[in-house]
Amino acid sequence: MIKGQKVVCINDTFPALIRAIYKQLPIKGSTYTIREVFLGREKVVKGGDSATVGLLLAELSNPPDPFHQGKQELGFSSERFAPLEEKTDETSADEEAGELVEAGGGQSGGGFWQD
Repeated sequence: MIKGQKVVCINDTFPALIRAIYKQLPIKGSTYTIREVFLGREKVVKGGDSATVGLLLAELSNPPDPFHQGKQELGFSSERFAPLEEKTDETSADEEAGELVEAGGGQSGGGFWQD
């Protein structure tokens, strides 16, 4: 995952502690833009010692991490998100062409296809 990439939330189940200290949480199925990628801790409480990839999202803003010396903003584990499948120009053109053929249904006259 990289800065500027669009992602979709796939897990919005948070424990009570997280809901209490965050101002804004992602919602499953919603699309977000990665604002920053960082090496984070697995657990917020007591400054956990295992690392994970953390994300800050352009659409969400949260208070500083109370356990981070630099007071970095509270972020989210990258495992809560999946990359958004964006259409390429070639894919879009192919799909539009297919839609045009299907919409016409091989009938002339430009009206609705009827039996």
